[in-house]
Amino acid sequence: MDTGDLSTLLVWAAATAFTVALVAYAVDLARIAERSQRVAQPAMVGSGGGGPVSAAAGSADQRAPSRSVRAEGIARSTHLLGIALLFGGIVLRGFAAGRWPTANMYEFTLVAVFWATLILAVVQRRRIIAFLSVVVMGLAVVALVVALNWFYIQADAVQPALQSYWLVLHVGVAIAATGIFTVAFGASVLQVLKSYREEGLPENAGRVRTTVSGRRFSWLEQVPSGRDLEAMSFRLNAVAFVLWTFTLIGGAVWAEHAWGRYWGWDPKEVGTFVAWVVYAAYLHARTTRGWSGRRASYFVFVGYAVVLMNFTVVNLVVTGKHSYSGL
Repeated sequence: MDTGDLSTLLVWAAATAFTVALVAYAVDLARIAERSQRVAQPAMVGSGGGGPVSAAAGSADQRAPSRSVRAEGIARSTHLLGIALLFGGIVLRGFAAGRWPTANMYEFTLVAVFWATLILAVVQRRRIIAFLSVVVMGLAVVALVVALNWFYIQADAVQPALQSYWLVLHVGVAIAATGIFTVAFGASVLQVLKSYREEGLPENAGRVRTTVSGRRFSWLEQVPSGRDLEAMSFRLNAVAFVLWTFTLIGGAVWAEHAWGRYWGWDPKEVGTFVAWVVYAAYLHARTTRGWSGRRASYFVFVGYAVVLMNFTVVNLVVTGKHSYSGL
């Protein structure tokens, strides 16, 4: 077994560890949901003289919900184990190829998943938000499985245009930004659900709002407030936006060095710029226009969709100078 094969084995092990973590996070979320539904039962309030006592007990239960301590411990430990295994796989991939491992879709996916899961672990170092973990870890598992089965190519040298230190700076920063955007996306999804829950059930409410306001989603009472989740998403997106801006500028500098022009309307360049515009509009609307809540989160959804399409569609379908999928 050579270094490349060992790298692939470690990536498979990381995917397995993340899958276990995903299941454990889901069990933890299910336990919280089950407990929250019991607390939300009208019977908890009781009747007669025992009513106030039961209601107080219900409030206490809501403040301290019953979690699955074992599932949470398994999730956290396998989450960290998966990060370590994936990091080992990335390092060995670099040694096998004799270069920085960010030159094709397979390697891009590995490093992006590493950043996303690492940022998730940092964000949740004090408190686990089970739903956020399920969203991000689910995306991570799917990405690794797709990479291993459809994006994988043998570790090898790269074409002359990529033999530059910009492969580390430009592409590496873009991957880090993508990982952070992923966690911010998960926080925005949770924020939208929480905002529906906090606003209650107005007249003529739609089906989605009715469902989220019902007992089935009573576990949302246990997650941070919509304002806190929005602040988390904003901070993450602000950091990722700075990195994405460097990606755009660094790509132009590299293009001038490699092809003699800063901008050529290549599909990848256009996609990167469109994503930058969407996230710039989000930050502008959030900070200067006072947009908040769901209106601001929709920018996050659109921006993240553009980032994913720029990675998949441009590399797999559209032909251009940046089509370095290796497939």
